[in-house]
Amino acid sequence: MLSVTRIMAYQFKLAEKLLILNERGQGVLIRMNHIKKVCTDSKRRPSYFTEKSMESSVKYINRKFPNIDIRGGSQHLSSVQKQKSAVLEGLHSYYESFIDVMEFRDHVYELLNTIDACQCYFDIAVNFDLTKNYLDLIVTYASVIYMLSRIDDKKAIVGMYNCAFEHSHGAFGHDPSFPRLGQMFIEYDHPWKKLSEEFGPHTKSVTGALLSLRMVYPRRNLSADQWRSAQLLSLLASPAAMLSPTCCDTMACEYLSMEVMERWILIGFLLCHSSLNANADSQNLWKMALRNGLYLTVIRDEILNIHKLSEDFFDSLKGYSKRIPDIKECKEYVIINCGALRREKRNFLRNALKELTKVLEDEPALLGPKALFVFMALSFSRDEVLWLVRHAENIPKTKTPEDYADSQMAELLYYMEKLRTLLAQHRYVIQRYHLQYLSQYDALALNDTIQGMYVCPEEESVLMSSFVSTLSALSLKHLDAGEEFDLKPFRLDWLRLQVYTSAGKAALALKDYPDLAKVMNMAQFHTRMMDNVNELLCETADLSILWVIVQMANYNQSTHEIARPTDLLAGIQAYVTSLHSLSCYINIDVTRLVKNVLLQQTQPLDSYGTQTITTLYTNWFLEGLLRQASSALIVHCPTTQCFVNQNTENEQSFHAEEYADICGLRSLAELIGPYGLKFLNENLMWHIISQVGELKKLVSDNMDVLVQMRANFENPEAMSDLQKKLTGAITNVLKRMTIIGVILSFRSMVQEALAEIMDRHCPFLTRPIKCLKDFIYPEGDIKVTLGVYEMASAAGLPCEIDPTLVSAIANMQTDNSSIEEEFKITCLLLVYIAVSLPTLCLDPNSFYRREHGGHQNNIHCLATAVNHLAAAMFTVQRKNIQTQLQEFLKVASSILLQLGQNVERMEIKNRDSVYLILHMIVEQSPFLSQDMLEMCFPYVLLRNAYREVAQQKHLNQYIIITC
Repeated sequence: MLSVTRIMAYQFKLAEKLLILNERGQGVLIRMNHIKKVCTDSKRRPSYFTEKSMESSVKYINRKFPNIDIRGGSQHLSSVQKQKSAVLEGLHSYYESFIDVMEFRDHVYELLNTIDACQCYFDIAVNFDLTKNYLDLIVTYASVIYMLSRIDDKKAIVGMYNCAFEHSHGAFGHDPSFPRLGQMFIEYDHPWKKLSEEFGPHTKSVTGALLSLRMVYPRRNLSADQWRSAQLLSLLASPAAMLSPTCCDTMACEYLSMEVMERWILIGFLLCHSSLNANADSQNLWKMALRNGLYLTVIRDEILNIHKLSEDFFDSLKGYSKRIPDIKECKEYVIINCGALRREKRNFLRNALKELTKVLEDEPALLGPKALFVFMALSFSRDEVLWLVRHAENIPKTKTPEDYADSQMAELLYYMEKLRTLLAQHRYVIQRYHLQYLSQYDALALNDTIQGMYVCPEEESVLMSSFVSTLSALSLKHLDAGEEFDLKPFRLDWLRLQVYTSAGKAALALKDYPDLAKVMNMAQFHTRMMDNVNELLCETADLSILWVIVQMANYNQSTHEIARPTDLLAGIQAYVTSLHSLSCYINIDVTRLVKNVLLQQTQPLDSYGTQTITTLYTNWFLEGLLRQASSALIVHCPTTQCFVNQNTENEQSFHAEEYADICGLRSLAELIGPYGLKFLNENLMWHIISQVGELKKLVSDNMDVLVQMRANFENPEAMSDLQKKLTGAITNVLKRMTIIGVILSFRSMVQEALAEIMDRHCPFLTRPIKCLKDFIYPEGDIKVTLGVYEMASAAGLPCEIDPTLVSAIANMQTDNSSIEEEFKITCLLLVYIAVSLPTLCLDPNSFYRREHGGHQNNIHCLATAVNHLAAAMFTVQRKNIQTQLQEFLKVASSILLQLGQNVERMEIKNRDSVYLILHMIVEQSPFLSQDMLEMCFPYVLLRNAYREVAQQKHLNQYIIITC
């Protein structure tokens, strides 16, 4: 006769229920995480909890929950009654999700009780699939309940929905699920305490399953030195065995995630804590897992601080005072040692994966016998990557925080991707090898094992016979004909057999036939190589969680760190490519979807009111790069068309040339387009105009002196006396003009990048605009000219007069000042700049660097500032630009020539470098020529100046080498 436990194992379909509930549990867990995220985000939170009119209702529901008196509290719930239809519609999906949690809990209860009644035996090395699914279900269930407890608004959501439901359906319209939901919420106010009470009856089964890890987990939990001494993952360590298939008694355990095992152990013993006091093996396994890290992943970016949670939980229980010192000791060990140990593991894996990749690229046929090595390498690497991500986001107080920052992580990720690519490229090789292995070895070995069994009940006999026939029927003809293999029924039947043979008093006990378990576990892995490689890759190499953790463009507001535009563009292009491949399988217009999302990113805010990459990069370039460039910590290099860091004692947090070079700005233009760059330009103009306003104030304060200097600039003695009156403000003027020049230089680089992108994407549009611009001259109708220039500027084309700057300056004109007064201030501003140039010689950083094509303190940007600002201001004032710039040239030339009249003056130190600024102004100006310059400044001085700065550069290098 069949025993009761065997009948239950056959009839209750435990295998199917385990698979279904695990999958359903993951879906419920994701929804709980989503609801928590929505309710904690002020911008996405349901409006009913933020509206002033609903405030009284929410407070009343939370206070009275779950016994809400709808009639007695009508004065508090009037707002809910008025909006009952909207409330029902808006909260329906949340309410149904909570009901799903309740139903999931009921089904898990039922299944766990059935498993206990069947007295199932668990051993990860024997019935791997049964044990894994059992432990996964326990952890998933605990995670769902924990996430449910983290939703602060759950009572308000369910209570408000129920009130609206009753108002809509009358007195007899009470929702039948609400009382049980309310009771569940109350029970799980302290989730871990309630869960541990629930799992009291299941302690024996859970502990048995966890203790089966005591052979596997310590063997997998080795240091990098132990890996190295064992030559782990190396195909070259034993060349003679290179062609031999990689086999072991526990195939699936070799690539089982360490993170998964630690989650089983730490959450399992939290639920069944009595075994920690009763069993030394349980305690040792628990301590070993506690020493491996501080955080466990619950779902995506939700983590558990497992030491704090365990300490607080055991502190609330009687008889567990000895466990608290154990927890503290393990935590201390993690903080002191774990960072360095994990860093060494990543270093080992980088080299191991590199070697493995090179060998398999050279000999892809080895993917057949050594496929297990590939999945082990991917699983080990994934564990290390995710461990670092979890802990780098929450770095503990340690003396070596550098252990949690890995600049070589990209290399490890690269080799992981290379191995995944190799598996995809050589799928036929892998299938051909394992097909022959299954049909010519596994089938025969399984048949021999079955023949040697002295007891085999009918149900089990039918299953095992089907295993042999399925494997024997595999043929290379099917593979060569391009047929798709589906061996999922084989694996499901093996799980069923594990359930049947693991029940108490089973006629055929799997634990008594370890050879059968070994052969079937090995065959199961081989079948996965035939039809399930992608799913196996998801188990061992999936890093999709990183998409959840990383914020858009990796922007960190506190440290002003952001992803390089080139990296972000490459990432988006890769993501879009994968979406387009997905569109082959689902009925979604991916092109329109991507365009809608990316177009929003060209605006300051998206449809949710969140900052876009346009705003993030605008803020970063203004606050991170240009602010430091204004202080000369970052230098503009006209020769290489980029910004570079100065060599200073304080190391910069980023390399400017990685963001503000030709490639970086092209990527920026590609990402945010003309609309985004228009927003960037508007912000740049705001900063320029604020500087112009301050310059005008300085001119107004020194107007009388400047008028005299304008009239006497050729009189050295008079100029010397007048200059003394300007001493306090001269450096201020030059500083502000340099800032304007740096911003305009950056804008010119951005415009050039935009022009290249526009010309590549829509040449039919940009080339006619360019032709039209070339036919327009500033001397013509200024309104027409500015209109054409505005269109050209939007396409990134350079213009003789900057229309954006003209518009900004025109908008800052005050009603009290006339055009003539503004014109006078502008002219005197140019005089102010010209007479201030000699003071630049006093700054040792005013030295011209030939390799940069500019000065170390960015004063070469004065040329850009003078040309752009003069053109824009005189355009607004309807004055002749060329005439006024010629006057500036005369004053500046005269002042600089006076430097050579007294060789004892301090200003002659960097005189030659300052001379070159005049040449730059003329060279960059569309309104000035070399002939005009030679009329007031001898060319021979410029030639000598270039020679002197070059010789001085060589002399400085010689001194450095000699020293």
